[in-house]
Amino acid sequence: MNRQLSLFDFLFPPISPVKPKFAPVKERFVVAGTDNSFLKKHSPTPMPQTYSELLANHLPAESLIDVCETLTRHKVILKITRKRTTKLGDYRAPHKGSGHRISINSDLNKFSFLVTLIHELAHLNTFEKFKRKVKPHGAEWKNEFRNLMVRYIEKKVFPEEIIFALNNYLENPAASSCTDTLLLKALCKFDYKKDSDKLIHLEDIPEGSVFSLSKRSKTFRKGKKLRKRFLCQDMNSKRKYLVSPVAEVVLVKD
Repeated sequence: MNRQLSLFDFLFPPISPVKPKFAPVKERFVVAGTDNSFLKKHSPTPMPQTYSELLANHLPAESLIDVCETLTRHKVILKITRKRTTKLGDYRAPHKGSGHRISINSDLNKFSFLVTLIHELAHLNTFEKFKRKVKPHGAEWKNEFRNLMVRYIEKKVFPEEIIFALNNYLENPAASSCTDTLLLKALCKFDYKKDSDKLIHLEDIPEGSVFSLSKRSKTFRKGKKLRKRFLCQDMNSKRKYLVSPVAEVVLVKD
């Protein structure tokens, strides 16, 4: 009997130990305050040393000043990383004098980057008010996330279609914005597509269609929808997986 697996089982497979043929993207980060010893120690090449320099190409222009002021006020160590398949960003509370630390993936479009950064800043605010006495994505975090996000919605930083999806999402924010299909689909419309082939969403293809995920080697057959996700079968192993309806797919000839 096949075990029913989640989307993460095949979207995020173990990383191969094979050495890549290309140089990895250097991580860029800002160390708040006047002591740049950490920056000099970990960065062999000159890196931006202000939040505005680091974030200018990653945030909507209308949000830049406000975000930089927030980061400066909390003396956040901000890191922009290479793409991580298991998360879009993370927050780490002060530990042994390290200060607040936030990291965001570099491959996100400007609106996804801002949503992710607000998500992590909500963790920061929650920690400052409640320390570790509350759940990571409990009522306290949801309240902080709403309060932060409303400011940017009112400033019209986001396009109307994203604002509509955000207002719906804010009714009950989840641990990841990727779990909200309406918001994810709205944000994905602003992704830069470097592939010449047009990507489509799983929910847009007929049941029984064979597809791959962004030209990956594995192919799957689309099955029935179970609650929010589709049950799909690996064409080779016959194992079954639950896949998000807004997963970007490439149709494959059966």
